[in-house]
Amino acid sequence: MGIKEVAKLAGVSVSTVSRALNETTYVKDETRLRVLDAAHKLNYSPNAFAKGLKSNKSNTIALVIPDIGNMIFPKITQGVEQVMRKNGYITVLCNTGEDCNAEQEYIKTLAGQRIDGFIFATMTKQSAYINELRNQGVPVVLAGRYNDESIDAIGVDNFKAGYDATNYLIGIGHRKIVFVMGNPKLCLYEQRLAGYKKALEDNGMEYHEEYVLHEMYDSISLYAQTKKLFERIPDIEAIVASSDPKAFTIMRALRDIGKNIPGDVSVVGIDDVEISALIDPPLSTVAQPLIRMGELAAKKLIAQIQYKERTGALMEPTVDILDVRLIIRGTTEKRR
Repeated sequence: MGIKEVAKLAGVSVSTVSRALNETTYVKDETRLRVLDAAHKLNYSPNAFAKGLKSNKSNTIALVIPDIGNMIFPKITQGVEQVMRKNGYITVLCNTGEDCNAEQEYIKTLAGQRIDGFIFATMTKQSAYINELRNQGVPVVLAGRYNDESIDAIGVDNFKAGYDATNYLIGIGHRKIVFVMGNPKLCLYEQRLAGYKKALEDNGMEYHEEYVLHEMYDSISLYAQTKKLFERIPDIEAIVASSDPKAFTIMRALRDIGKNIPGDVSVVGIDDVEISALIDPPLSTVAQPLIRMGELAAKKLIAQIQYKERTGALMEPTVDILDVRLIIRGTTEKRR
């Protein structure tokens, strides 16, 4: 059934049906109810694409993530999608594989299809094109990764994450503590490293560059580096991994060189992905509120979209920083 049949059953014109269903102009309540009743009886609903052509709005947003295999992103995605769906939006998931060219292709394609806004979990120091997208008036929100306050963002206190993990290990008697660094293109890892350094300083301990392990390529390289580290410095007492997946790789390497966890070496991660509580021993970690991060990013994007609809411009950007929480499990114990 089409709009003509609805108009005939309701006893009104086609244009009146359109106005009543799209709520574009005033229609008497009695007339609107007649139209709605007719549409319900005929199981008719306006074509969403046709409505979008008239309003220049698609009710679709893009969530761009760097690696669908990374265990933090399903939780962020869950938070985004739940809020967007409740507010009548469809979420298109784009996985870039940490490829800037792929990301720019997604932007080019989706922006050409009147996407209403973007949530990026992919921001790096080289992502100037994301800034340019906002400068062009497109609603953009960053989730997890952010560099400055020029774009709306929801992040976590990465400095505190690194600080709390290190300070806890010092508090239970560890002194030779290694920090496992992530991709230097991401500010979040620099912030976590800064927290590690500050915790050492506040406890009167010196920072040693040789105690920082730099993940170069992937988990295989990190596994090899961990083995080499203990060949150079066999009496390392504890390790702060800048993410839970890095902690899992470290733990595998420690077991393979005969180190007991936590008897010989304590390990702390940062993330609290689901599997962290299920491995043996369960991983002590600093939890990020990942679902909440996705929810707030979605709400912030909707606010920007609605503000632009009213004013034709974007609001001034704000960056909201969420707290983190240290969770003690089985991979850490007091130094004997």
